[in-house]
Amino acid sequence: MKIDLHRIPIREVIAGYKDSAEEGVTAYGGKLDIRPKYQREFVYKEEQRNAVIETIKNNFPLNVMYWMIREDGGYEMLDGQQRTISIGQYVNGDFSLNERYFHNLTREEQDQILDYELMIYFCEGTDKERLDWFRVINTFGEKVNEQEIRNAVYTGPWLSEAKLKFSKSNCVAYLLANEYGKLVEGSPIRQEYLETALSWINDGKIEDYMARHQHNKDADELWKYFQSVIAWARAIFPNYRHEMSSVQWGELYNQFKDAKLNAVKLEVEIKELMQDEDVTKKSGVYPYVLTRDERFLNIRDFTDKQKREAYERQKGICVKCRRRFEIEEMEADHITPWHEGGKTVSENCQMLCKQDNRIKSGK
Repeated sequence: MKIDLHRIPIREVIAGYKDSAEEGVTAYGGKLDIRPKYQREFVYKEEQRNAVIETIKNNFPLNVMYWMIREDGGYEMLDGQQRTISIGQYVNGDFSLNERYFHNLTREEQDQILDYELMIYFCEGTDKERLDWFRVINTFGEKVNEQEIRNAVYTGPWLSEAKLKFSKSNCVAYLLANEYGKLVEGSPIRQEYLETALSWINDGKIEDYMARHQHNKDADELWKYFQSVIAWARAIFPNYRHEMSSVQWGELYNQFKDAKLNAVKLEVEIKELMQDEDVTKKSGVYPYVLTRDERFLNIRDFTDKQKREAYERQKGICVKCRRRFEIEEMEADHITPWHEGGKTVSENCQMLCKQDNRIKSGK
């Protein structure tokens, strides 16, 4: 990664400052893309925004910023978006500080702000270098998440289109997933819908998918896939429950989209499981009825009291190997397995040595 430090006055950085909901935020005479199209919205709170201007007015040092040099000779904001937008908005007259807008300041006060030099690193490097560096430099300020870091690296026409569908407030992905009840967790403007869709379509290998499609003209493949996932989930599980929002629908769709499933029978079983007090993770009911993997359910453990009762009843002897153990060397087990109707009650508890319990459980 090649990094060069430049000291650039605010008047040059915000020259031609433009903030458009559709075209993003640009400055530096149109050469700096502060917020690529459809990236997350401005997230600084009032006190954070004001702190930036107070720092500049007091001539205190502001944290360094990072611009990535593009192939066309322009620049893209790698880090410093929130601070730069705060400055642009203030000079543009979008908010006041201590009841004084920028235009209310004296000429001397305005020049003091405009002549303040920002410390900016110009960066050049490979995609991997950019990704690694962006993770390093974003350990302070308004913390970014992993998908926002990826977006800063894999910019291009594909990402612009993907963000249009997945990353705006009330975007089409959000509206689709919430049409009859929330099916996807997170916030579109924090890139969580985009991250979820990418994880589903490529088995969790998000960066691989973004790298392969970076220069595609559209994101139709991802959008059509997301539509298919949501449509499948609605068809198989038409009775909405709030627990459905945390289900990884894409993973289930990838595995069972071609299976013949009976939505009516599934609903009967789901209703029973939702009422089962031994099932402590209700959202796991949905993957369980398809996979039969009890780990999704977090079956309620026996209490310490129930374990002690069984241990004393057995006189510390494992019912499998007939050897005696200390209680710390044993584990509780359902005599009648849960999936055969056995409940997590004292009468259904037996103590096995750890080895025998693991053999029985197939661990």
